[in-house]
Amino acid sequence: MYPFLKHTRAPHSSLSYCSHLLDHCLSHKSLNLVKIVHAHFLKLGLNTYTYLGNRCLDLYSELGHIKDALKVFDDIFHKNSTSWNICLKGFLNSGQLGEAFHVFDAMPVRDVITWNSMISGYASYGLSSHALGLFIEMQGTGVRPSGFTYSILMSLVSSPCHAKQIHCRMIKSEVDLDNLVLGNSLITMYGKLGLVQYSFGVIMTMNQYDVISWNSLIWACHRAGYHELALEQFYQMRGAELLPDQFTCSVLMSVCSNLRDLDKGKQVFAFCFKMGFVYNSIVSSAAIDLFSKSNRLEDSVRLFKEQNQWDSALCNSMISSYARHDLGEDALQVFVLTLRKNIRPTEYMVSSLLSSVSIFFPVEVGNQIHSLVPKLGFESDAVVANSLVDLYAKFGFIDDALNIFKEMKIKDLVSWNTIMMGLTYNGRVSVTMDLFRELLTSEGMLPDRITLTAVLQACNYGKLVDEGIEIFSSIEMEYGVKPGEEHYACVVEMLSKEGKLKEAIDIIETMPFRPTSDMWRSILFACAIYGDLQVVEGVAKKIIDRESQISLPYLVLAQAYQMRGRWETMVRMRKAVENRGFKESIGHSWIGIKNNVYTFASDQLQHHGGKDLYLLLNLLVLDMESEGYA
Repeated sequence: MYPFLKHTRAPHSSLSYCSHLLDHCLSHKSLNLVKIVHAHFLKLGLNTYTYLGNRCLDLYSELGHIKDALKVFDDIFHKNSTSWNICLKGFLNSGQLGEAFHVFDAMPVRDVITWNSMISGYASYGLSSHALGLFIEMQGTGVRPSGFTYSILMSLVSSPCHAKQIHCRMIKSEVDLDNLVLGNSLITMYGKLGLVQYSFGVIMTMNQYDVISWNSLIWACHRAGYHELALEQFYQMRGAELLPDQFTCSVLMSVCSNLRDLDKGKQVFAFCFKMGFVYNSIVSSAAIDLFSKSNRLEDSVRLFKEQNQWDSALCNSMISSYARHDLGEDALQVFVLTLRKNIRPTEYMVSSLLSSVSIFFPVEVGNQIHSLVPKLGFESDAVVANSLVDLYAKFGFIDDALNIFKEMKIKDLVSWNTIMMGLTYNGRVSVTMDLFRELLTSEGMLPDRITLTAVLQACNYGKLVDEGIEIFSSIEMEYGVKPGEEHYACVVEMLSKEGKLKEAIDIIETMPFRPTSDMWRSILFACAIYGDLQVVEGVAKKIIDRESQISLPYLVLAQAYQMRGRWETMVRMRKAVENRGFKESIGHSWIGIKNNVYTFASDQLQHHGGKDLYLLLNLLVLDMESEGYA
């Protein structure tokens, strides 16, 4: 099969010939061929040579056969640093981090390649703190970091302070900052942290730049929310006569998407046609997202159907587009088709799908998606877990939501916010407050606007007025959050329910926002119970001035006049309601049974068997009355 191995005369034993055999193995990427060549070396006693051993070792490692690689490693008489580094890299690539550390620990000499491999290995497994610890240890041994070392560290940075420290260290170490890769990595690092001005500072000091440099800068502006600035950098890029690539176009469409500028998005899409990028998965996904966010879902669907080949990125975009438009059934159909095409779902896809499962679906649909999570290995993913918590809380299965939250190994602030909101809206006020205290004391995370909204709403529902006021008073000073309309609305409703109308009105009149109608409505309802007539009339007038087409203030006034025996004024209010012809909003309830959603309105029952249901209800009422129930 391999005629060049038939002869074993001396010329064939030369290093150059053996090296040629290994080159042949490398080009074919064939494990069988490597084993045949290795056996040839064993037969000729060449397996102990350092150079040939290292070459064999590298080939086995690349093909993922670490056991065979170890046999080669053991046969090498004089192991040099290259031998140890290849062995270390083999363990890291095969996912055996513990074994890799044992090799690292046993190495007689560690050069910069050794340290880079180990730091990169820790980074690839998400062990950022270990990677940074190794970097510090590396400097203590006197090994000088290379540009590659810093490029790894830049991908791990999570705070502006660390980013600036690494940049300063690079300057002090006299690393070649003219290196294009390092320059691009610096732009991306600062962009990831929202330090756009530093990204600009880096690119202005670069002697040369390429498409990746501009892409990184455009992406940095987009990520930080400077969408117009991102478009300006694209024009600068074109002025520099650099040709945009697929990544440029996908980011630009995301920019137009966030700007809700469909016209500019169409121009970018036309440019993609001109460049031949339209059937690129990343570009098409961005275009689907753009059209969906611009309320052109039909265009998203058309583009999705025109794709010759689906992948996870395309399916992610289409599922999230359907979810965005509350078309959960369509999202589920795309997901099923994705599975049939043997496309492995991503964490984002599962999260989007879970968010599309509304209360109109049976909870079993959510259960089925949940059952896929451990099979796909997503149980430790925070985004998926948060979506599951939200799903079960939305369906009222708050205990299941709480159990998922407790089992999460890594909880971010979104996790805490999701469970606290779910607990609050399911009436578990005391548990919400306990979790809030736990978040502050044990987790060391500062709450954000959403956290404080959940807590204030819990205080509102649980009638914890004093505690709610105390938290509200310390929002800015204690937590660094400027109170928003949602926080004021919670406090106004809380005070109104307790009959503290003066305090509620004082807050409305002193807050830095224009009061919403909902705030005045909270006070109006309370006024009907606790307030004097003058206050009721004043609040009702404010609502009428803002929303003249609703009947609520007139009805509350009529009730207030009736309670005080002012019958003539009460009749006048009721006639005002009749004469103005207010359209009353009808309350609805929905229930999903199997594949059907049944709608119940306050004035009718939209169901084919409505009469039968009412007859059954009447019989039940009669039975209850006969048993003595009111």
